[in-house]
Amino acid sequence: MPSDSSADGSRRDFLTGKAIRKQIEQTGDVLADEITAAENQSRELPSSGDTIRLATRAMACDFGVLLNPGPSSQITPASDALDLVHQLEAQMSVYRDDSELSQLNQRAAESEVEVEPRLFELLLEAKRLADATTGCFDPTSGPLVSLWRKCRDQNRIPTPEELSEALGHCGIDKITFDGERKTVRYQNRHIELNLGGIGKGYALDRAGAHLKESEIESWLIHGGHSSLLASGSHHGQEGWPVGIRNPLFPKERFATILIRDCGFSTSGSGVQYFRHGGKRYGHILDPRDGWPVDNLLSVTVLAPTAAEADALSTAFFVLGVEKTKEYCDNNPHVRALLIPPPHGGRTLEPVNCGIPDESVWYSEAGTPSKT
Repeated sequence: MPSDSSADGSRRDFLTGKAIRKQIEQTGDVLADEITAAENQSRELPSSGDTIRLATRAMACDFGVLLNPGPSSQITPASDALDLVHQLEAQMSVYRDDSELSQLNQRAAESEVEVEPRLFELLLEAKRLADATTGCFDPTSGPLVSLWRKCRDQNRIPTPEELSEALGHCGIDKITFDGERKTVRYQNRHIELNLGGIGKGYALDRAGAHLKESEIESWLIHGGHSSLLASGSHHGQEGWPVGIRNPLFPKERFATILIRDCGFSTSGSGVQYFRHGGKRYGHILDPRDGWPVDNLLSVTVLAPTAAEADALSTAFFVLGVEKTKEYCDNNPHVRALLIPPPHGGRTLEPVNCGIPDESVWYSEAGTPSKT
């Protein structure tokens, strides 16, 4: 998670003097390509209104806080919330040798390592989600990712021997967690934790908790535009309207979901891929066998926390439609919108797993499948 060393200074410049007044006066400031405008439909599409937006760069992406227009006392807590994201990056990054997570990866194979309590709870949540998804979410799958990245650069696919070796270096079951002492121990030196699949969501949850503690009730926070956390209402609506892009035509919007008091994460299979031997290989891997998956084009998840939504949006890609429907049925606090590849033609038929009909507006022709 590389850091932008100039981010804090530029953001503080942004928050001073005329910049604040100008930002408050602006109308229709929206989350880029996410908070959507109204269109003519059978139901009125929720629209975005005036917002105050604060932004920074962290974890290799843009983070932003959107607030409803209101008292200037909102600005400092929102700024502090973004500062917290930088602190969490410094703790969780595997690209900094001095981060707590990097230190854990360096030492935990030799002896038990005590972990800061909140980070330890995040690691336990990562383990819970790994277990709940039968390993489809795996924060130890870094060796597989590295292998496929190397093979992509060499324009080839991994050999069976390479995959077998990488798989042997993965698995949350190779880590021992001591809840009483809050320590972690790795079974061998090849094991490493990487929180890239859950860390952005966790940062949003911590930033949102800070806003709540500051008695700011309505806001939307995003990390990289794909992970969000929303609270309260916006523009006279019972939530914040968020757009989902068409996975076949990314410049077009496919649907709009009104979200409130929940985390949101969306993942697409068409963003990163490479071709070899006439076949396309995506960037989302099945940690169980090491191969890229192509079950779905897009997955959007709503969950109580942004961290859970973040992790599950990748896991559901691997699980596929039927297993994801089963997961949501057994965990009604989790909802999802899945977009499988079209069967002939170009019409996309989304599969709605538990999102209320009144909270979804479709821009694409096609009949959604409701579970």
